[in-house]
Formats: sequence, structure tokens, C-alpha cells
Amino acid sequence: MSDAAIVSEDDLLPISALQHLAFCERQCALIHLEGIWLENQLTAEGRGLHERAHVADVEVRPGVRIVRGLRLRSMRLGLTGQADVVEFQSADEANDLVKLPGVLGWWRPFPVEYKRGRPKANRCDEIQLCAQAICLEEMLQVRIQEGALYYGTPRRRTGVTFGLGLREETERMATRLRALMASGRTPPAVLEPKCRKCSLIEICMPGATDGSQRVAQYVRRATESALMEPRV
Repeated sequence: MSDAAIVSEDDLLPISALQHLAFCERQCALIHLEGIWLENQLTAEGRGLHERAHVADVEVRPGVRIVRGLRLRSMRLGLTGQADVVEFQSADEANDLVKLPGVLGWWRPFPVEYKRGRPKANRCDEIQLCAQAICLEEMLQVRIQEGALYYGTPRRRTGVTFGLGLREETERMATRLRALMASGRTPPAVLEPKCRKCSLIEICMPGATDGSQRVAQYVRRATESALMEPRV
């Protein structure tokens, strides 16, 4: 993605859309193109977890400053969002460290993303976290090597290293996201095992539609047809 592609903050897309895209392009389009969202128990619990993490404040512990709800952006990737937690870990003066306003010493940024369930088979969560790290790097002019995903079911962290492969995949996803949004087209439905875990399965109808029409149009036409049917 070229720098010239992003001309203002109004052009920035949500970091969370990368996670949706990496999970399923159709799900991403339904949410971010068509504005469709259905909540189930899993998404409600996940939303509550993020709302608690996004309460903006700073907590100080020995050797670490915990910042919640930090706003993020990358003009290069065309992304914006909000970090659940960024830990600034105290360290000796060296590479990959930053100074904090009004705070003595050197600090290493360490992003942490909260997830309700368990680690996933694909890398969609890692891509979302890596995008947060790239945003922080651009904002702070520092290199971030590692972060963590906190999963609520095992109640423990999974470390993530931002290696070259993950960074390249994240940048490819950011480019693909912009292309999808620019196209204005929702990909067709394809039934896969992962569909069972999607809160949009009843609207998406994988296996029941060929995806030739936008879901919003389908719902509207189905509703209009039902209203026109004679009552007995």
C-alpha cells in the first residue's frame, strides 16, 4: 500500500476489520460494507471484555506502566483503532525503547489484545495484534518485537512475536481490506466448518444462497414479499 493512498484520517479503516477479514472475507463485508451485525452470547461476552479493557486510564506497577484504551493509527497501512492494553515495560537504555512524557527512564511498548475464547486455528488474532504493533511503531518511531493475546477461557496470555512473515501477512491483509471496501461488493457465501462459530450465520446463509445478491437486499425483498402475502 502506498503512502499516497491515504490522504486523511477519514480514509482510515478499523483495525478490527483485519481480524474479520482474516477469519472470513464475507463476514468482513457484511459487517463493514453492509453494516450488518448480530450479537450472540459469544460476541456479547467478547464485547463486554473489550469495553472493560477500553476504559482509558493509566495504571502504574513496579517496572511497568499500563495504558488502556490507547488510540492507534497508521497512515501507511490506512488503519485506526484502539488498543485494549499497551504495557510500557521499564528497561535499560537500548534500541527499541521510548521516552514517556513526564516519566523518567526508558520504556519498551508491549501491546496486549483481549479475546473472550480460546486461541484460534488461523492467525486472525495475531494479525490484528500485529497491526496494533505497526500502528504503535509509526506513532512512537520505535520497533516492537513482541506482544500478547490474552484469552479468557484459559485465562492466560499467548505470546506473539512480530516476525517478518506475520508482518508481511498483516500488510497484505491491510491492502486486501482496502480493495474489498473500495469494491463495494460482498463475496459469495461458502459453507465451511468455521461458519458454525459465526454470529452472522443465519443472515449469511452459507450453502443456502449463491451470494449473487447483497444480504441487505435479500432481507428487504424477503420482508416485502412476506408483507404482500394475503393473510388467511
